[in-house]
Amino acid sequence: MKLYIECYMGAAGDMLMAALLELLPEKELFLRRMRSLGLPGVQIEYQAMTKCGITGTKMRIHINGVEEGSVDANTSCQHEHNHEHKREHTHEYTHYHADVDGGDTHEHASHTHYSYQEVCSIIQNLDLAENVKKDALGVYALIGEAEAAVHGVPIDQIHFHEVGSFDAIVDIVGCSLLFQMLGASCVEASPVHVGSGFVRCDHGILPVPCPATAHILKGVPIYSGKIKGELCTPTGAALLRHFVNRFGDMEPMVVTKIGYGMGTKDFEAANCVRTFLSDHTEKIDSIAEISCNLDDMTPEAIGFATELLLESGALDVFTTPINMKKNRPAIMLTCLCKPDDQHHIAQLILRHTTTLGVRYQTLKRDVMTYTTYKVQTPYGEIRIKSANGYDLSKQKPEYEDIRAAALANNIPFSQVYAAAVRAMK
Repeated sequence: MKLYIECYMGAAGDMLMAALLELLPEKELFLRRMRSLGLPGVQIEYQAMTKCGITGTKMRIHINGVEEGSVDANTSCQHEHNHEHKREHTHEYTHYHADVDGGDTHEHASHTHYSYQEVCSIIQNLDLAENVKKDALGVYALIGEAEAAVHGVPIDQIHFHEVGSFDAIVDIVGCSLLFQMLGASCVEASPVHVGSGFVRCDHGILPVPCPATAHILKGVPIYSGKIKGELCTPTGAALLRHFVNRFGDMEPMVVTKIGYGMGTKDFEAANCVRTFLSDHTEKIDSIAEISCNLDDMTPEAIGFATELLLESGALDVFTTPINMKKNRPAIMLTCLCKPDDQHHIAQLILRHTTTLGVRYQTLKRDVMTYTTYKVQTPYGEIRIKSANGYDLSKQKPEYEDIRAAALANNIPFSQVYAAAVRAMK
């Protein structure tokens, strides 16, 4: 299952949660699960909302009776706090109180604040699966580390305002739970639109993206635009950074469900996060092919380079006999790898072969998805690779297991292979 997140209008925690929620067949199941967590003073619900003629879902989260993102005397920029301003705010910026003395939870300007460790403890004690808690803590760590870096203090001296803490906890835990419930094995997203202009806060006038968001999104493709305002919040940035495997244009996929998560503020463009889900077993992805011609290496040296490339993450390495200029016999070395590994693999080829340059191209490929299971044979346990997709199903015993069993029992390879085939489902 594959999930693609479209961030043409940035991302905020509540918008992402709503876009993911739309993909679930039973939305109430998620709400019941969230309400059962017992977060004090937290109420969560959703409603239909239309933007630019498109109907989607808007999350409604209340903390002690106050809706997330509402402006009042206790959440203005006159105080330092962690309330994440949503799209209806005049000043859209997330503030964190940095207690340089590293004190415990304290009252500051009539607000309750929580340390980073206390927020983590709240999440750790929720009635959630361990993998959901691990994801939520990982997202919060990105926010805490970013704020610590921006303010120039250790992470244990960062404090969060009570209301803002529960806002973010609901967004982060809710999204973590939804990612688990959807069960997508691959999560991809578009480059992130961060907005443009400036935002005003008690620290002064700051550029968009705000410092924490910019820190979190280091290494992620982002862009500005004509829309003035903060489109990507720190929570939205941290959720994307933690869960997304690849940022880039949408690659071919067979879409089965689409979700729209609506923001509050209105722009000339629809203010939403859009999600695309594919539950097809077929997988269309990219692969990098790197090659070079070699006419002055021994077979032993080429063999060594081949083994090294395979041990370093190459998906496959093979050689092809060719004729080069002046009719010299030579070998073309070809290496297949993941696009993200292309630079690393190319560097290894240049280092461990005599070539002065490499060629590369990115190719599309259709791939059947596969899992492995184990079967019992008279010669031991053997893994079976089972592949499905394109109305096809294939199964095959794993070579290494067959080889090991044949050597351990001193019998022919074919004998173990036949026993494994008989034991397959």
